[in-house]
Amino acid sequence: MPQKITVAVAQARTLSTLELTLAALKQITQHAASKGVHLLLFPEAYLGGYPRTCDFGTAVGARAPYGRDQFVEYFRAAVDLGDTPAGAGDDWVERKLPIAPGRDHRGDGTREFLERLSRETGVFIATGLIEKAGGSLYCSALYVDPLRGVLGKRRKVMPTGSERLVWAQGSPSTLKAITTELNGVKLTIAAAICWESFMPLLRQSLYSQNVNIYLAPTADSRDTWLPLMRTIGGEGRTFVLSCNQCVRYNELPSWITEQGKSTEEAPDRYISRGGSCIAGPLGEVVAEPIWEVSTDDAADGSSIENGLVISEIDLEDFDGLDLNPPPF
Repeated sequence: MPQKITVAVAQARTLSTLELTLAALKQITQHAASKGVHLLLFPEAYLGGYPRTCDFGTAVGARAPYGRDQFVEYFRAAVDLGDTPAGAGDDWVERKLPIAPGRDHRGDGTREFLERLSRETGVFIATGLIEKAGGSLYCSALYVDPLRGVLGKRRKVMPTGSERLVWAQGSPSTLKAITTELNGVKLTIAAAICWESFMPLLRQSLYSQNVNIYLAPTADSRDTWLPLMRTIGGEGRTFVLSCNQCVRYNELPSWITEQGKSTEEAPDRYISRGGSCIAGPLGEVVAEPIWEVSTDDAADGSSIENGLVISEIDLEDFDGLDLNPPPF
């Protein structure tokens, strides 16, 4: 019996406010649902934003006042999911944490928005986001199921390079796969966020949970990314979904660009070209990377199709892989 589902990755960019980005996410998800998509992935830091080119006023041994102002803006743009700074794990997922008097939920309502959207469209939503908890920011990935709501969340354990200036480290305890059933197909899904996919032991921790869909939201648009995704597909015997934002310099928040070079030579230059793609369990390219196109290129939504990478995958493909030595 065929074990087919339709998956998609959205090459979408963060808009100027969380509200606008959530509205775009809703429109993209509804469009994907109309195409029969069962699972949809959004990029790293899609909600809250990836602060590309921003130095937050820092140098070794020095911090400029404008950098603190930038961090305030970035913190305000982040998502409050109602979790604790240490991460409450299953207690947060299962809504066991206390709720303030007079409120019916924790956080800013983003969790509830995504759960409602997933339920209404029937699309499993996985999205990267910047999560605030206490005084810290985390680069997180959230899994939202159409029937069961949020199934899990994980925080990036190793922010890369200068990301460490503004993102706290997540706990390795969140490196847990989730299980669900879409279109009658049983799935085990896990995410590695950007540079984490370059970490062999982290990859192994996901492979050992028998994942058949490996999510790789990223901010990396280098030529080395596609070979890595193909390697992971073949190494882990898994389908790999990866997506990145496609962004021009003049589409960054003003709190970043106002502190940039006053004589920016090409304000419409791409600072991230995208490269969203899908790889298969034999290391093959299922869907080639797309470049310099975004779901948000047209204000009326007519460009959504151009920024979506959609593919039907057959989980029966895994049956023949038993001939090969497993990676774990």
